[in-house]
Amino acid sequence: MSTDTTPDAATTTQPLTERGDNRSQRPSSDAFRAFIAGGWGPRTGALPARRPSAEPAARRRAAIGALFPGERLVVPAGPLVVRSNDTDYRYRPHSAFAHLTGLGTDEEPDAVLVLHPLAEGDGDGTHEAVLYFRPRAGRDTEEFYADARYGELWVGERPSLEEVEAATGLRCAHIDALPDALAKDAGRGGVQLRVVPQADAAVEALVATARRGQEETEQADAALAEALSELRLVKDAYEVDQMRRAVAATAEGFAEMVRSLPRAVEHHRGERVLEGAFGARAREEGNGTGYDTIAAAGNHANTLHWIGNDGPVRPGDLVLIDAGVEVDSLYTADITRTLPVDGVFTPAQRKVYQAVLDAADAAFARAGTKGARFKDVHAAAMEVLADRLAQWGVLPGSAEESLAPEGQFHRRWMVHGTSHHLGIDVHDCAQARREMYLEAELVPGMVFTIEPGLYFRADDLTVPEELRGIGVRIEDDVLVTADGVENLSAALPRDPDDVETWMAGLR
Repeated sequence: MSTDTTPDAATTTQPLTERGDNRSQRPSSDAFRAFIAGGWGPRTGALPARRPSAEPAARRRAAIGALFPGERLVVPAGPLVVRSNDTDYRYRPHSAFAHLTGLGTDEEPDAVLVLHPLAEGDGDGTHEAVLYFRPRAGRDTEEFYADARYGELWVGERPSLEEVEAATGLRCAHIDALPDALAKDAGRGGVQLRVVPQADAAVEALVATARRGQEETEQADAALAEALSELRLVKDAYEVDQMRRAVAATAEGFAEMVRSLPRAVEHHRGERVLEGAFGARAREEGNGTGYDTIAAAGNHANTLHWIGNDGPVRPGDLVLIDAGVEVDSLYTADITRTLPVDGVFTPAQRKVYQAVLDAADAAFARAGTKGARFKDVHAAAMEVLADRLAQWGVLPGSAEESLAPEGQFHRRWMVHGTSHHLGIDVHDCAQARREMYLEAELVPGMVFTIEPGLYFRADDLTVPEELRGIGVRIEDDVLVTADGVENLSAALPRDPDDVETWMAGLR
């Protein structure tokens, strides 16, 4: 008997790329194609109204264009990403693309915004913005019924060029026109190109071909990413409104989690019960969650990014919940509350909670001081926590020694920062320069978190036994105003007595 397991030629003639259709029984006859193309009612001829996001997005495009006159700026939305085999992750466009177009949710896979430089006298501003995307195909095309990624019978009706133009105010063109548009007058001595890096590898390859000898391209692209990030440091009125919506929906999600606590206690993976309760509200009220929800009960709260959420929720423990709703415009909230599972803090839990709350209040006070810098907010929180830890006798020295750069012993129990910018990304403006972020003076329109914490792991022998296993974080979303700061998430109770009263009213 032969033991040769080499496939014969008959089984290797079909390319791997085509084998995903082996399960398909779609009809392909000419008669079927003709039949499915006809007999449909007319599409509505009404164009959508201009979106509220269109005007602020146009101002942002003008601002970024003014920084790079004479250059072609390429901002991809990004492609669909395979989750497994032929199923994709739910689509979310690149944040820079959403910020400059006003599009959100699942709009538009593979699209590319290009800011084409205008010659002097050709129009207002420095650039003409053109949105290249894949519009819906006609009902007489194979894509209509056979394309599982883009076909109308599979994923729903896609918009036309005219519909997107009406909604966004952007000139639109078919994605097939992109290669020629990028290459026009480009290359050494011609129009220089910049592309947002790591947004769409296929678009980056097109840009590389069009550049034809352009030098220092990596630095050019990094400078564009930096500028787009810094453009988001100060939110406009539209963005602040979207943040308020996200925070309000998140507050409703927290209430749902409190209501679900009895079921969570009974379930062997109670943390998942809480996660699910919040996720359902996030999908009902917005696009979904802005990041993976942290539902960390007991000692799990001392793992900062605990997203497994597969543990039990036990009476007598605390549960740290860090969650945010991302609304359809893709702006997200980011709020943390640490709650007693049975509705009442123990003395040890309250002791730690109050220290964290005092640190948060000190950070709020510093943020509202004229001339405060972003890094000052963190410093204010650390002063309180170092002082409290020194009082409890857990520091190897005084609070002053710990706060010195060569000390920092208190950071054992809070290794993360107190704040980060917040907006269309949960960690917004991440490519901004240090002097524009950490060292920057707080100005009206900035939105960021204040989130001190204390984390005493169950196996930490440096702290009293009564504190081991307790983890507390309190996080709020903060808007800088002309008069100081506003706590956007103030509707969710923070004071321990108020937390207990609020929870009792929901159960």
